Amino acid sequence: MSDNTEEEQIALIKEWWQRNGKPLLAGGALALVIVFGWQAWQKHQATQAQTASALYQQLMEAALVPSEQVDAQKVAQLLTQLKAVNNDNAYAQYGRLLAVKVAVDNNQLDDAALALQEVLDKPANDTLEELARQRLARVLLAQEQAEKALEILEGKALPAFQATRDELRGDTLVILKRPAEAKAAYLQAKEALAADAAAGSLLMKLDDLSEKDA
Repeated sequence: MSDNTEEEQIALIKEWWQRNGKPLLAGGALALVIVFGWQAWQKHQATQAQTASALYQQLMEAALVPSEQVDAQKVAQLLTQLKAVNNDNAYAQYGRLLAVKVAVDNNQLDDAALALQEVLDKPANDTLEELARQRLARVLLAQEQAEKALEILEGKALPAFQATRDELRGDTLVILKRPAEAKAAYLQAKEALAADAAAGSLLMKLDDLSEKDA
């Protein structure tokens, strides 16, 4: 009787295992895959960030030297490597801004505009978006595309950048021979600055417009 009971118990265990053992193993394996996969992904992200940081440092060292000493080919190669690590992260986009400086120094305005538009199309953060927007406007002005520059300067900026955007909008309106609107933009720029921080160049621009009105 005892043997039969033991045999029945073994049979029940076997039946239970057939019914539940494989799903449990599969579930356990899946849990391990998730855990180790997450750890691998985190490690990959950390390695990627370290690589991007190192490349960005090299790019800064290559780009932020006197213009006559810049190796434009090296800058381009480093930027390509940085974009390959992660094309849309902040390091790659700040790297584009450094490459823009080199392009402008070499009068390669089309290349500069293209790099800035890439950042503007998919900015990694709001600060990068505003930096790219204002720098693209300046490049467009250099290309004598004032109307297009004015379009991308419309609207509100981050508070820290509102004054520079309004001043740049005023510069653009002066070029377009719309002095009343330019003066209004300069006044907005002045209002966006602290009372003791009004830039001398901004005040000179306002004075110049006031003299023309007189």
